Amino acid sequence: MGFCLLSDLGIRIPVGHVDYFVNGGQDQPGCPTFIHAGYSYLICDHMRAVHLYISALENSCPLVAFPCVNYKAFLAGQCLDCFNPFLLSCPRIGLMEQSGVKIEPLPKEVKVFLLTTARAPYCVHHSLVEFYLQEPRNKDTLISVTFLSSNVTSLVKITIPRQELQGKGVIAHATPQCQINQVKLKFHSSHRVWRKDRTTIVGKFCTAPLPVNDNKEMVCLPEPLTLQASVTVSFDLKITCVIV
Repeated sequence: MGFCLLSDLGIRIPVGHVDYFVNGGQDQPGCPTFIHAGYSYLICDHMRAVHLYISALENSCPLVAFPCVNYKAFLAGQCLDCFNPFLLSCPRIGLMEQSGVKIEPLPKEVKVFLLTTARAPYCVHHSLVEFYLQEPRNKDTLISVTFLSSNVTSLVKITIPRQELQGKGVIAHATPQCQINQVKLKFHSSHRVWRKDRTTIVGKFCTAPLPVNDNKEMVCLPEPLTLQASVTVSFDLKITCVIV
């Protein structure tokens, strides 16, 4: 198993049977992004692998990763389970034998992706979010999705391409999805700021925690949802916690 979470000074290619591309293997949250930070800029991204492993040993929240062709596809919600190539087991950072992968022989050079927070315990819960338009539009549709629980918020923007009905993405939250109290949706205006945009869209919003397979039901807000451009709308999100 290997970690690929280096900056411009490191490698970004698979080096083991399963390679973890944490936050895409790019600059890590909480690490300096400017060279004037000196030693911290050079070492922070590299040391995150050590901190992640220690955190996995000390905390019960699993650092789960998902196989995907690249980071962009993962964020776009195109890689939602671990069936190919791991069957029903998703790899985890920690002391589990073969990272929790239960198939033999192990596949070679599989890239897996996960998101983290900026500080320990780093663990997040990944969720799929989807918005379905009632009718296609002649331009791209950009929607912000914000999850809220206690004092924690997380945000992702999803795009529905022109003449298509569905847009989706992956959002990372520090608490399980069943502990999220509200979801906020905002349809972004394509007009200039000084012009009042009264455009509305009608559709459906659904979400489910990863991994998502054919047997998992998504939770959807009551239909139909009407969103006006540049107006943020809040909805209660009620999901039952399941004890595994």
